[in-house]
Amino acid sequence: MRRRRMTRAYLPDPIARPLLDQLLDTARRVPSAGNSQGFDFLVLDTPEAVELYWSTTFSPEGRERFRWQGLFQAPVLVVVYANADAYVSRYSEPDKARTGLGAGADAWSTPYWLVDASMAALALQLAALDAGLGVLFFGLFDHATAIAEAFGVPAGRQAVGTIAIGHPAPSQDESGRSSRRAKRPLDEIVHRGRW
Repeated sequence: MRRRRMTRAYLPDPIARPLLDQLLDTARRVPSAGNSQGFDFLVLDTPEAVELYWSTTFSPEGRERFRWQGLFQAPVLVVVYANADAYVSRYSEPDKARTGLGAGADAWSTPYWLVDASMAALALQLAALDAGLGVLFFGLFDHATAIAEAFGVPAGRQAVGTIAIGHPAPSQDESGRSSRRAKRPLDEIVHRGRW
């Protein structure tokens, strides 16, 4: 974790399908509430699919002005989706019904579909880093609907974010401005016994 950095410049070299499948298989093994497994990975690993993603999220002018041009070279983009219905359905089953969480997504005080999908996203990033690859997690923000439409994502899925994966191009990579912010000290974050 101490060596982890977000990569914003990539070599265009493809990622071998067996390696990519291994990374995705690792990421799908994260814990999930009730073993609901309510997350999906939209894997864009062809030049055409990656280009469609970028042309859907950037205007030509915006893309030209974008600070990190090397990001567009990433050979793989994985959009992580959460599925609340999987949790509602699972908690409607006899062994979980008494919780009342099968009544609907509003019954959940914490949306565990987002928690679990976020853990899967982190697991994918860490697996890729362990394999010597670079990663960048970023949000879809106001492009989530357009991406869902462009790639046929079923209704009811919620985009958690996109992960760029590829071989880093270190000579071109530049850290984001936020990386200069100091980490909060441990004693400011940890509250033992009470707040």
